Amino acid sequence: MPSKGTFIKVGIYVDVANMYNNGGQKMQYDVLREFACRDDGTPVRMNAYVTLDAERSERDEVYRKGTQNFHSALRDLGYKVIVKEISWYQDENGVRYGKANADLDLAVDALLQSENLDRVLIASGDGDFVQVVRALQNKGCRVEVVGLDNVSHKLRHEVDLFISGYLIPDLVPLPNSRPDQPQWGEPGSRVRGWCYWHAEQGYGFMRFMSKISPSLWVTDTRNPESPYETAYFGDNALPDSVRSVTLPSRAYIFEFDIVPSDRRAGLQAINITLASKG
Repeated sequence: MPSKGTFIKVGIYVDVANMYNNGGQKMQYDVLREFACRDDGTPVRMNAYVTLDAERSERDEVYRKGTQNFHSALRDLGYKVIVKEISWYQDENGVRYGKANADLDLAVDALLQSENLDRVLIASGDGDFVQVVRALQNKGCRVEVVGLDNVSHKLRHEVDLFISGYLIPDLVPLPNSRPDQPQWGEPGSRVRGWCYWHAEQGYGFMRFMSKISPSLWVTDTRNPESPYETAYFGDNALPDSVRSVTLPSRAYIFEFDIVPSDRRAGLQAINITLASKG
């Protein structure tokens, strides 16, 4: 880490197609930037790798305008947009298929640019980045990954920090959210979290991130610096697809409303649904 008096130089590298295809259709790239720079870091590099169907763009005006607007929005947030055009091929049966893999571009850029970075955040769940992570760590960079669904277990275990994007407040908007609803983390709001403790007697506790903070490592909610809060739940509130004997587990990410507990001090999780299973 940089010495006192210097700033943390951050690089953000987003595999847009991977995030989009795994639950991030409405991902908020300004929130991703805020999370990556949560400890007053300075975003030295912010690269978003996107794919483009040039053939479709020529004939589909809605697609073309939508793509242009999306790229412009990314640039407005400070991202450099690296476009990878889809190349079309035919297999041995004559079936046409497209391919536009930006992994190599992302990997090369991250490695070359890491000389001027202290921390690299990769937004992707692709296991092909495992070797890139090791190379970046060997260069002295701290490497973090934000992923959504279908994240490689090897990638999770290789990085210095992995966090599901579903857990970052407002990164992936909640379904049916409205402007008049309480903000994420406030009583009456809907949040996402995981079960970190469970009792055989039929109840447990959810942990959720209430705010973006540099103190992610402070998981004890009794510490005022902790960005986490907990909510009690009864097993009867769990969705039918989840067996209580499998809890506690980080594999399940739940979505739930938080209300004042009717049994003890603190919060209670109700209307629990399964948001993602790792």
